[in-house]
Order: sequence, then structure tokens, then C-alpha cells
Amino acid sequence: MYASVDVIWTLVASFLVFFMQAGFTLVEAGFTRAKNAGNIIMKNLIDFCFGSVLYWFVGFGIMFGTQNAFFGGFHFFAGGMSGLDLPTPSILFFQTMFCATAATIVSGAMAERTDFKAYCIYSAIISLFIYPISGHWIWGDGFLAELGFHDFAGSTAVHMVGGVAAFIGAATLGPRIGKYDKNGNSQAIPGHNLIAAALGVFILWFAWFGFNGGSTTSMTGDQAILSASNILLNTNLAAAGGTVTALFVSWFRYKKPDITLTLNGSLAGLVGITAGCDIVTAPAAVLIGIISGIVMVFAVEFIDQKLKVDDPVGAVAVHGVCGALGTILTGFLAVDGGLFYGGGLNLVFTQILGVIVTALWVGITATILFLTIKHTVGLRVPSNVELEGLDNEEHGLATVYSGFSLQPEYSRQALQSFLDEGQNKVVTSLQKHQSISGEELTATSTPKSSTGISDRKLTTISVVINEVNLDALKTALENIGIEGITVTSVLGHGIQKGRTEYYRGSPVPATLLPKIKIDVTVSNIPVSTVVDAMKTALHTGKAGDGKIFITDVENVIRVSNNDEGNLALQGYEKKE
Repeated sequence: MYASVDVIWTLVASFLVFFMQAGFTLVEAGFTRAKNAGNIIMKNLIDFCFGSVLYWFVGFGIMFGTQNAFFGGFHFFAGGMSGLDLPTPSILFFQTMFCATAATIVSGAMAERTDFKAYCIYSAIISLFIYPISGHWIWGDGFLAELGFHDFAGSTAVHMVGGVAAFIGAATLGPRIGKYDKNGNSQAIPGHNLIAAALGVFILWFAWFGFNGGSTTSMTGDQAILSASNILLNTNLAAAGGTVTALFVSWFRYKKPDITLTLNGSLAGLVGITAGCDIVTAPAAVLIGIISGIVMVFAVEFIDQKLKVDDPVGAVAVHGVCGALGTILTGFLAVDGGLFYGGGLNLVFTQILGVIVTALWVGITATILFLTIKHTVGLRVPSNVELEGLDNEEHGLATVYSGFSLQPEYSRQALQSFLDEGQNKVVTSLQKHQSISGEELTATSTPKSSTGISDRKLTTISVVINEVNLDALKTALENIGIEGITVTSVLGHGIQKGRTEYYRGSPVPATLLPKIKIDVTVSNIPVSTVVDAMKTALHTGKAGDGKIFITDVENVIRVSNNDEGNLALQGYEKKE
């Protein structure tokens, strides 16, 4: 006989944990570049589907079978399972969501350069073999559970497993082109959509209530209700503590509060509290969140700048480091058996042992797996595919943002690294402007006798500005009688690149910024008048006011009626 409220509670929690797939997709896509967003979508979709089928086929039996303390056994299609508190399909469905979470963590760390078929192979193996075996040790009455290892909802069983695999995968794969300069210094590669990333974090935070709260798998009786209530409270407090701490640490360290690290702080607190959310107090939950938020910031920096492992989303720091940290902190802060509550060091040592054993298992098996893939089907896409973006080559998708104008998403450092490796040749054509000296900034009526085209000098005045100044400039030009202008969207930056900004602790390299170029060609109006009007409209005395280029023009031809030279610049009435 099963209690209906327990089954319903577990199934509803399963729905919430499934929603985490949407959260992970948004976070990973937002923290990476637009040219790879479609690839991120595909990987998060496919690893869930592979995980669902393969975990049902054999993984669930390996994890929850009772063959021995190290291996659950082969119960294909979840058949012949006994001793479960809920109907087998309910537990299978719930645990499938956890398996998919462990697999999808790796996607972000290996983003933007992983071959899609290689990722499919990895995703299948972790769901089929790696995750279920360590999961059996922890949750399937395996040897760690017999030793008293406590991981209520998966700080180690799910998150650290995914984090360690992510670290091995990213290290084996190597960094993205342009991530490190020739001296080995980390270069920031900002994500393209922090709105999506923030929405993903909120979704994950919301879904985590099912992740932790649903792990009670029961709402029968006052004790179960009280336990679930405390778990949900602790989960929320730890997330808030991690968020606030990451905010202030990044603010102090990088002079400005880093948005991406603050978002990761929320996830760090959630990962950290997951192991002990059922046996710690609310103040302890806040403390776990605070410590996780602090450690996460420094872990992101250490992994990126010292270990030189390129993790675009911080998955290793958030899930791997904070998963292990939260599990160990449980040994100190558990109300029953924790060191700070008079329980001695026994639980602390057990927690540390469980973390080490699980990390070794995943580290060894993931290393074998990724090296095998690397030397067989190939782990990484070719460099030209990486520069162009995985969406096009891997999925035949020009962009996931059809209808939007996107600037090229590669930095000068990325292109230079590409060239330094001798893998391709990039020819850059620079338009040169022949400037006229200050003494010549006046209109003349020198006839062009050699061609007979015009009796007045033609001059083009071009200025590159920020788009916000376009209306003011148009008004100033209209006031001096200029109505014919050409406006072009361009990309570039000046010699002065401004102060150093930081993204996730790494300096942001100078990138090609969107600008507006305005061209006007004059003959009757003195060039000095046009220049003065432009300077008056644009001048603030600060860097970024724009630059003016003045160029001689050989001729102007109006196509509609063949007028040339000065005549082509004048207005005319269209004949009926």
C-alpha cells in the first residue's frame, strides 16, 4: 500500500526537477556567444533524452539494485526491483531527473568547441555507467551509505559528479581560441545574453525546491511535513546567502559587482546546501551559502587563471567545488552528529572520504572516456568551425536570432591566436582615408580642367560616432543646409581603449564596438562650416566624441538624370 500524498509529492517534485533542464539551457546559452546558442540547446535536449532512455534501460538497476555494496546489479528496464518505498515507476521517474542533471552540467564547461557527436557519446556513458555506480554507493545502500556518508539530495552524488566530469572534459578539450594570449594570460569572452542567464538562474532556484524538497519522497505525518518545510527554507536561505556574498566579494575584488559571478553565487549556495539541507539549522544554511559564495568566486578565478582550464559558465566551480564543499560542511554543521554539535570528527571524516572516493571514481572514468573519444571519433571541432560558430557547421543553423543584426563574435585575440597556430589566413582590408591639412578646410572653386567634370571642388566629410548622438548631428547638419547624408552601421574602436573592465575576474579585451558612420558630400557649403557644425553637436571633451575624416572626391553622378559634379548634389524637381 502506498500513500497517495507521497506519490503525488514525489511526482510534482519530479516536474520541478525536469524544469531545471530549461534553467541550465538558458544559463549556458546566456553565458556563451550567440553563434553557439543552438548547439547549447541541442546538447541540453539530447543529454536529457539519452539519459531518460539509458537510465531506464540499465542505469536505475545498477544504482538501486541490491547485489552488493559496490554494484547494484543488472535489472534491465527497472524490472525485478524490490524494497522501494514508492511505486517503481515513480522512483524511476524522479531519479531520472537527477541523472539528467548530472549529465547536463558538463555541457556548459565544454561549450563552444565540442564536437556534437562526441558530446552525445559522453552523455550516454555517464547516464549508463558513471553516475549510477557512484550513485549506488551513496543512495543505493552501497558502502558509503553503510559508513554513514550523508548526501541528502546530491551535492556530491549529482553536482560534484557532474562538476568533476566537467573539469576533466574541459581540460582534455583545451581552451577556446583566444581565451589565453601568447603569454598565457586569461582573456574574457563575455556571454551574449545575460537576461537569458538570469532567467535561467531564477528557474533553477525555483526548480531546486523540487530537487531538495522532493527528496523526502514523503509528506505523510507531521515529521515528514516539518522536515520538508525546513528543507525548503534552508534551500532558499543558502541561495540568498551565496548570492549576496558573491555580490560583495566580486564588488570588492573587481571594483564593480560582477553580474555573472553574482548569478553563479545563487547556484553555489543551492549546490552547497543540497547535501545537508535536511539536518542543518536555518543559520547553518545561511553560513553554508555564504561560504559557498566566497569559495566559488575564487574557484572560478583559480581554475581559469591558474589551472588554465576554460570553463565558460563556471560549472566546475559551482557544481564541482561547491558540491564537495557543501558535503564536507555538513559534517561540521549537522545537528545530529556534526562536529559543532558535539558529534566529534567521525561524520567529518566520513564526508571527506565520500567526496574523495567519488571524485576519484568520476575523475578516472571520465579521463578514460574523454581520451578515448579524443583519439577515436574526435572531441573538438576544427578551428575554422569554432570561429564561425557551431550552430552553422554542426546544425545547419545560420543563427538562433533570425531577423536580428549581430556583430561578429570573435575578438582580435581570438583571430590572432588562430593565425599564430598557422591554421588559416585572414586578410583584413583597411580603408585608408586621405586627410586634408587644416589649411585646406575651406571650399574652393578650382575648376577641374583635366576632366571638365565640375567647376567646384567636391569633398566628403565622414564622422564615426555613437548612435545616441545621431539625432543631434542630423539636426546640426540640417541647420546649415545639408539634408543629404548617408548613415552606415560600422564596427571598431579607437587607439585609446579606455580603462580595463573585468568579466568573471578576467580582463575584457578590446572588442569591435558598434558605431555609426555619417558621410556627407559638399561643394557649395564650405568644409569648415560642416566641420564646425559637427564639432559643436558632438563635442563633450571626453573620449568617444568621434573622429572626422575629410576626403577629396573625384566626381558625383546622379543616376536618375545623369547630373554630375556640383549639379548632382543640388536638389531638383522631378518632371511628371
